[in-house]
Amino acid sequence: MSARTSPVIAFGAAALGIAIYSVMDTLMKRLSIDSGAYSAVLWRSWVGVAITGALFLIQGGRWPGREALRLHIARGATGGASVLLFFWGLARVPMAQSIALTFLSPLIALFLAAFMLGETVRRAAILGSLIAGAGVLVIAGGEVQAQASTQVVLGSLAILVASILYAVSLVLLRRQAQVAGPTEVALFTMLVIAVLMTPAAPFVSGWPAAQQWPSIVIAALLGSLSALLLAWAYARAEAQVLAPVEYTAFVWAACLGYAVFGEHVSVFTLAGAALIIAGCVVAVRRPVAPGAQSEAGL
Repeated sequence: MSARTSPVIAFGAAALGIAIYSVMDTLMKRLSIDSGAYSAVLWRSWVGVAITGALFLIQGGRWPGREALRLHIARGATGGASVLLFFWGLARVPMAQSIALTFLSPLIALFLAAFMLGETVRRAAILGSLIAGAGVLVIAGGEVQAQASTQVVLGSLAILVASILYAVSLVLLRRQAQVAGPTEVALFTMLVIAVLMTPAAPFVSGWPAAQQWPSIVIAALLGSLSALLLAWAYARAEAQVLAPVEYTAFVWAACLGYAVFGEHVSVFTLAGAALIIAGCVVAVRRPVAPGAQSEAGL
């Protein structure tokens, strides 16, 4: 951690990274609507490979070892399925609602970490999961109230499954970070996604239209820039300082969804998002030591 970097600056960098990623989501939603989620994810991945690959070579990167490569493949496969399902759902569900549902991933990761890494699940995590689960039910109730179409319901289910798969990728990322640097992680994750998706491309994805390529390239650039900003910020400030910045994505999604697609945020989505965020806050809250409690009571 750099002693010269203020937590405020790190928080600002992380907030900028989230804002940039939200703009990328907007571009990807348009691409998914126009040409399908498979095509959008496939071509963005290959452009991302070109961008991060150039950076990797400039930094003198080398082919990863067996353990690192195994983790890259596992996370790339899991992350690829998650991204594909998310953008498929995003093309059918309002952006704010989609982002609210993705906030479940950190909670799911807590339980998966217990199963995969042997970490202890605290009571706060269980309580937080119950609160967040109530938030999901509120959002689902909003869809029933609004008599949502089958496509919206299926899109919401796809995003929920994507959140579970993304939680698995978060657990794998913890192990990846121990054996590889951020540029290598970003490159090989996208490379695995692109390689796995390419064989089926002739059957489910066509060559993008000429007018779509600028959006694909910009989306890849924005995704790479966002990842670098977040990595820079998390290297200079504690996770508990930066965690709240993730929730600014909901604000960006609501604003961009309205400005670009004319989407309105329902009261159910707002209430559900508030419950999910509250559940996350409760789940990650650290227990106060007895000594600190007595001092706080003075």
